[in-house]
Amino acid sequence: MDFILAKSEHLEEMCRITTEAKAQLRRLGLDQWQKGYPSREIWEEDIRNQTAWLAAENGKILGVFAFQTVPDPSYGEIDGAWLTDGAYASMHRVCVSDESKGRGVAGQMFAKGFSMARSLGFGSVRIDTHPGNLPMQRALKKAGFSPCGMITLKGGSEDGDARIAFEKIL
Repeated sequence: MDFILAKSEHLEEMCRITTEAKAQLRRLGLDQWQKGYPSREIWEEDIRNQTAWLAAENGKILGVFAFQTVPDPSYGEIDGAWLTDGAYASMHRVCVSDESKGRGVAGQMFAKGFSMARSLGFGSVRIDTHPGNLPMQRALKKAGFSPCGMITLKGGSEDGDARIAFEKIL
C-alpha cells in the first residue's frame, strides 16, 4: 500500500469515500458526521494545508485521513486524562472505502500516521470518535490507542458534541 499526499485531482474520490462513511454511520444510528462534517470544503482546506493523505493501491484510493501537527482546540479539556502532556500529532477524518473494508486499510493508515509523527519528533498521536462508533473504537484499540476520557468538540457543525478521546504513545 502506498501513501500519497492528496491533491485537488483526488477530491472527488475523497468526497465519495466520505459519503460512504457517512452512510455507514447513519446505518449504525449515529449522528456522527451527519451535520455536514466533513465537507468538501474541509477536504479542500486539508489539501491546501498538505494535511490530507490517501492510502492507495495500484492507483486506486482505498482510504483517506487528515494528519495534523498543530494542537486541536477540542483536546484542550478532557474529562479524564491524556497519556502525555507535551506536543502531539493528531489524525482526523479517517475513512475507508466500502469496497476496501476488512482489508486492514485503517490499521495501515494509523501505522503511517505513527511513522509520520515519529519522524517529526512527536511522542504521541491523538484521535477521537463517537461513543457509539464501535467499529472505529475496535480499530483504534487494535492499532494500540488507549481511551483517555471524553472531550467536547469545539467549532464546526458538530460543536458541543461529545467524543471519546484516544491517544497512542509512540
